[in-house]
Amino acid sequence: MDPDKVLIAGGGIGGLAAALALAQKGIPSLVLEKASKLGEIGAGIQLGPNAFHCFDRLGVGESARGMAVYIDSLRLMDAIADGEITHIDLGDKFRARFGNPYAVVHRGDLHGVLLKACQDHSLIDLRTQAQVDGYDQDGKGVAARLGTGETVRGRALIGADGLWSLVRRQVVGDIPPRVSGHTTYRSVIPLEQMPEDLRWNAATLWAGPKCHIVHYPLSGWKVFNLVVTYHNHAPEPVAGKPVPVEEVRKGFTHVCERAQNIIRHGKDWHMWVLCDRDPIDQWVDGRVALLGDAAHPMMQYMAQGACMAMEDAVCLADSLSSYESLETGLTAYKDRRVQRTARVQLMSRAMGDHVYHPDGPRAALRNTLMNAKSQDQWLDTLDWLYGGNGLD
Repeated sequence: MDPDKVLIAGGGIGGLAAALALAQKGIPSLVLEKASKLGEIGAGIQLGPNAFHCFDRLGVGESARGMAVYIDSLRLMDAIADGEITHIDLGDKFRARFGNPYAVVHRGDLHGVLLKACQDHSLIDLRTQAQVDGYDQDGKGVAARLGTGETVRGRALIGADGLWSLVRRQVVGDIPPRVSGHTTYRSVIPLEQMPEDLRWNAATLWAGPKCHIVHYPLSGWKVFNLVVTYHNHAPEPVAGKPVPVEEVRKGFTHVCERAQNIIRHGKDWHMWVLCDRDPIDQWVDGRVALLGDAAHPMMQYMAQGACMAMEDAVCLADSLSSYESLETGLTAYKDRRVQRTARVQLMSRAMGDHVYHPDGPRAALRNTLMNAKSQDQWLDTLDWLYGGNGLD
């Protein structure tokens, strides 16, 4: 094994982005993925302008733009009163302000673009059935211990192995993730089955008491992505469990008929109980560093999980190429990222409480405050997230 390679635990969006970012700086890497096949589960994800900044830095800008659906607005609906609370126009003014568009993509399509770019790059090796269980290190490198009993050596190890990261367990030694009690159900609806009066070119959120519904078009308008979430105080993590539509509908009997009708059209529902962690600044242990959900797992409510992982990847490569000392480079990477990702983690929780799920007077206050904002004020509100490139 080439000891000059950076080892990357995890072949998801964050891990592949890290490999591509390093390759852009001339740094070779080996991606170690525990699954037998490289791929992504799930359906749609939203990509803000900061994601497109990253695509360009990763060398996949053209491919990424080609697979995206460019929506016209972010639309917030009242799931009880059945009316629009507010919207954010994503047209020319938004793009001019932030330098890139807002789009939605199928998670598998995005992963596929990153995977092909990795497969085509001579500085990137990919290996499956290679779970990283832990590591040992000295002043010259890192030895990743695999589940097979094998040891793989490299110059550094990046833990991009997700919410349940085994690399993080050794770096941080912390407790399991926080179970939010929010249960998300996902489905994909063929275009012709989506109610005709809701076929909006928008990322639409129906906000209701202890629940919300999100839908938007995907895959060249062939399907609609449907994600519904119910704050049902679920006590334990669950990931990808199939459930009948009757179970999904239980959490939405109190919302308006039009919102309920969306759920009736869903098929092949799967559920996840959402988890996150409190922000930390302990991302680095010598030649080992964390990235993406391994470093800062967050709730879905700001649609920034994949975007933050890709920003991490670009900043990691920038930092490693800027310092002679690898350890110094990893620390600089962490210092550049901790506050920004902590802000997104905490604001994602707050969005769930104060925008997505409030009821009574709290919901009325939300509606009043959000409806009062002009489009220019919305752009100002989003400037901290999209205004820079997120990589400085």
